[in-house]
Amino acid sequence: LLSILCLGDCQLHTSCGIQKCTTDFVSFTSHLNAALEDFDLEFCKALRAYSVCTYRNSKVCRGNLVYHSAVLGIGDLMSQRNCTKDGPTSSTNPEMTHDPCNYSGHAEVREHQGREKTPPPTYLFCGLFGDPHLRTFKDHFQTCKVEGAWPLIDNNYLSVQVTNVPVVPGSSATATNKITIIFKSYQDCTDQKVYQAVTDDLPAAFVDGTTSGGDGNTRSLHIVEKVSGKYIEMHARYIGTTVYIRQLGHYLTLAIRMPQELVMAYEESQDLQLCVNGCPSSQRIDQSGHLPLPVVGKLLPGGAAAHPRSGYTLETATTKCHEKMLVKDIYFYSCVFDLLTTGDANFTAAAHSALQDVEALHPSKEHWHIFPRSGGGGVGRDSKFFVSLGFLCLILVAYL
Repeated sequence: LLSILCLGDCQLHTSCGIQKCTTDFVSFTSHLNAALEDFDLEFCKALRAYSVCTYRNSKVCRGNLVYHSAVLGIGDLMSQRNCTKDGPTSSTNPEMTHDPCNYSGHAEVREHQGREKTPPPTYLFCGLFGDPHLRTFKDHFQTCKVEGAWPLIDNNYLSVQVTNVPVVPGSSATATNKITIIFKSYQDCTDQKVYQAVTDDLPAAFVDGTTSGGDGNTRSLHIVEKVSGKYIEMHARYIGTTVYIRQLGHYLTLAIRMPQELVMAYEESQDLQLCVNGCPSSQRIDQSGHLPLPVVGKLLPGGAAAHPRSGYTLETATTKCHEKMLVKDIYFYSCVFDLLTTGDANFTAAAHSALQDVEALHPSKEHWHIFPRSGGGGVGRDSKFFVSLGFLCLILVAYL
């Protein structure tokens, strides 16, 4: 069909520039990532440029089916994305429009300069929540003690440190009550900015009182308050990084998405990073990938009955967690573990929110859920978390 159209149509419209318009549009949008905050802004700019280009060719392309299809398609896309007809447009010269404070545009510039196809950047996810449960940049899942201050991330662009405190008296269970983030100075995009959150004080500003870094017009780094005192987002456009911080109950959770090449930009002395290398073996609560579950009514070695202080049984904890999470993945089992350990129902909301953050920030949908191996699911050989409700390793003597 295309060859027939070309024979009957293209020869009559050799000066029609619709193909160039389409090629430019693809060039403007190929590097964009729908998960990033500025996607709609940049996509609308590209659509307006596409529309301007087609308008300029309206006379010479009159009667060209490809041209008319493009015009209709532009209109549909602009309606879907709520793009205004008036506004900035993408330039046909990428070198002239390169924004050094927009990480998503770096690959396009490198491709343009090297004249070679550059693959889109790879993004990684790390999250910390609950008692505390850690999902590393490698999608390994661990439950750790890590009492006191520990570095989650420490590279050339960003430092994130968390402080964990005991949850239950006499127990090694801990949870996060303080988060400190340092966005390091970067070119003209931002001065060094420090953010700090503690329990019952989740500010929507950096410690210096500002809500953004660098030129306020470019918004290369800024904080967005989603729920006052309970949920904020930090968007560092210049390093393609997004951070979510929440307070649920008395404790904090954190989720972060960052480009792989920046995650790995650190010195040998910075190798103690929980998000990169996981928790030290001496700090692990899970045993060889299995998460022990304390259970009421079972017998400990020696014949003593196990009675967790939480007030939950395995059945009631499972029911409570199932109200929020229908899929029995690692977040569900973490919820059960936290309820049996602490008795604090806020940990149910923490596990549920942690899963929502994964769905919002993790780049690979097929890796959102990590399932117990015995359940037939999984995300491949990198999955390190294998839990079964039948695996009831009683650790009440050593842990509770």
